[in-house]
Amino acid sequence: MRTLPRSFYARSAVEVARGLLGKILQHGDARARIVETEAYLGTGDAAAHSARGITPRTRVLFGPPGHAYVYFIYGMHYCLNVVAEPEGVAGCVLIRAVEPLNGLAGATEGPGKLTSALGLTTRFDGTDLTRGPLRVLAPNDAPAIEVGVSSRIGIRAAVDLPLRFFIEGNPFVSRPSKPR
Repeated sequence: MRTLPRSFYARSAVEVARGLLGKILQHGDARARIVETEAYLGTGDAAAHSARGITPRTRVLFGPPGHAYVYFIYGMHYCLNVVAEPEGVAGCVLIRAVEPLNGLAGATEGPGKLTSALGLTTRFDGTDLTRGPLRVLAPNDAPAIEVGVSSRIGIRAAVDLPLRFFIEGNPFVSRPSKPR
């Protein structure tokens, strides 16, 4: 397996969200297959953290692609996002669910569960995914997948956009829920 290059992430958030499906998320010895993602489109997307522009919290979203954006939500969960788009243009991909391959304990369907299983917190915010302790790998023998598309879940704004992507039939895909 090889680490994905920065050029993989320097594309539209939608392309990166689709492209991450089937890739391997690695933290230390733990590895998991990415099975569900959501694209967030930057300043034009009312559901994106970057919609209001650059803030101390969102600065990483406007930086070089291929970095992690990790934030704390609802006072209890961490969420892992991958920065997409060329530098200066905000965009990211939320990793919603992974399929455990090795070294993971606990449930992994849903963004809070997967970060808990991988031991990810805000200390990983800004981590370079092309050379850090947290990486995304291209598997040597990736099976063909069928990509499902739906609206994003768990958000209040821009709820009808078809920006959630998942591997059809994978049992680790999170279950749709009504927007909060």
